[in-house]
Amino acid sequence: MKKIVVIGGNGQLGNCIKKIAPDFELDYEFIFTDSQMLDITDENLVNSFFYDNKPDFCINASAYTAVDLAETEKAKAFAVNAYGVAHLAQACLSHKATLIHISTDYVFDGDTNLCYSEDDFTNPIGVYGESKLKGEELALDINPKTIILRTSWLYSEFNKNFVKTMLNLFSQKEELGIVGDQYGQPTNADDLAEAIMDIIETPQKTYGVFHFSNYPETTWFEFAQKIAEFSKSKIKLNQLTTEQYPTPAKRPKRSTMCLDKIEEVYKIEPKHWENSLEDCVQILTQ
Repeated sequence: MKKIVVIGGNGQLGNCIKKIAPDFELDYEFIFTDSQMLDITDENLVNSFFYDNKPDFCINASAYTAVDLAETEKAKAFAVNAYGVAHLAQACLSHKATLIHISTDYVFDGDTNLCYSEDDFTNPIGVYGESKLKGEELALDINPKTIILRTSWLYSEFNKNFVKTMLNLFSQKEELGIVGDQYGQPTNADDLAEAIMDIIETPQKTYGVFHFSNYPETTWFEFAQKIAEFSKSKIKLNQLTTEQYPTPAKRPKRSTMCLDKIEEVYKIEPKHWENSLEDCVQILTQ
């Protein structure tokens, strides 16, 4: 029986993997860790954990995700998103394990009208994106058996995310302003969890960088409109520009990612974001 360790087991993706883990228990043993159980910024702890558990696969679903706070906490962001990833990659290399590392669309600057392919030039415009890109580079340099999955606008029934925030605000307010000039692809973490297990179950692995999200692109405003529709909320939504809603960290204006590669290589067909969103909203509002 092969062993899968999930770093960040209490996060959105970690919880979604927990949901489907029983479907794979005949073939895989799952170990879920959190930052209290395993601090990936401590190289000695990581090495000791891998020595004791000897996983075949390591899914790194942990991250420093406070995009705005990262601007003033650069060292913390890099400790988790870059150097912690390097520790995992080195431990995976030592134990001949495959590393599946979750990255982000924020490695791009968003200055395009096209979708980004995996080979396109990266140019993060904030500390969060910089730290995630550094983590990608370190992982790929250290362990050739690394799969990077860049995803975007992740949400789920768990933890804090845009969908849950909107549903909460809809119940408190009569009117809300949402940015309507930033484009990207929402991703249901359930779909990402299933894609990861599809990759693990594929006998012949192709390593490197892949993009995975739901499709097609949308804006935060249109995303919020659909959340309101599916939750039957009567809230009035007003469309704002990025300039009307300033944040400490810049966001990419259009970070839409091309999804052809993962479909061609791993035969994974991304779902339409509206369908996946409706499924999640039903869970959250039932």
